[in-house]
Amino acid sequence: MRLLTGRQLIWLLGLVGPCVALAALFVGSTNISPLVIFYIQANAQDWIILQEIRLPRVLLSMLAGIVLAMSGAVLQGLFRNPLADPSLIGASAGASTGASLAILLGSTLTIGSGLAGLSVVAMGAFIGSSLAVWLVYRLSAGPRGTSVSTMLLVGIAISALAAALNNLMGFVADNEMLRRMSLWQMGNLDLADWNRVKLGSVMLIAFVLLLYRQAISLNAMLLGESEAHHLGVPVEALKRRLILVTALGVGVCTAMVGTIAFVGLIVPHLVRLISGPDHRTLLPASGLLGGVLLMLADSLARVVIAPAELPVGVITALLGVPFFILLLRQHSFVNVRD
Repeated sequence: MRLLTGRQLIWLLGLVGPCVALAALFVGSTNISPLVIFYIQANAQDWIILQEIRLPRVLLSMLAGIVLAMSGAVLQGLFRNPLADPSLIGASAGASTGASLAILLGSTLTIGSGLAGLSVVAMGAFIGSSLAVWLVYRLSAGPRGTSVSTMLLVGIAISALAAALNNLMGFVADNEMLRRMSLWQMGNLDLADWNRVKLGSVMLIAFVLLLYRQAISLNAMLLGESEAHHLGVPVEALKRRLILVTALGVGVCTAMVGTIAFVGLIVPHLVRLISGPDHRTLLPASGLLGGVLLMLADSLARVVIAPAELPVGVITALLGVPFFILLLRQHSFVNVRD
């Protein structure tokens, strides 16, 4: 029994999202009155905090949540596996290794404005993510096409290799480098700025348009690859296209905000339980819920130990693990076709 239809859930999240974003603007180590919006009790410092720190951070958390949640929904449908998320194709592990290598090399320079002023660490994360996914795809491709089960196994192997490389780099790094690696791998949004928001917005528009066009094909894939092929779906081309798009999206997202766990795994599960598996509504609803969830997690990260901040990846993991265990106990691996 579905609690809401897909369209009802999308409308509900469309109303909740702006309210959460607005509330997140006034949450943090510095208390700012909502009356600032109406130029009441306003001062220059409050406006600087809102415009240059809080607003970019809220927008970037929303963009990252949308990309991660939609990527998880796509991969779960493509692999017909409710445990699939971007980490299974090596994207997150590769990004972590690329970022750690950039930190170890000691580069704190920035690339020029043509790349939105992203740091070398962020560019290393993007390159690492892309390389890891490319390796996973190439190693799992065979003369009869790409095996989903082989791809998952290769993804686990590449992730294990990336973890070993991270441990090796952590062993030779000094204390400052090791701290930077750890903070980046836990995910954080304290480097959010308008350049990153602009890059994330452009990426998000292309990402959503490309993925939503594949919703009907993903619905056919839930029946099985042979059935989808008989329905006219170019299965191998669809796999390549979706893996490439999700890898690029997760790579850019991880480069901007670090590694954030469980959003791509939990959110599609929850949406599927509420409104069903139809990807025409599952994809946009997952994106909206992912954005809301990450905005809430970032707001919580800013106030739990204020004036210090927790990495947002810690919050998503602390919330995600017990929630996921509860889902498994109650529903025993909800099938992506239910």
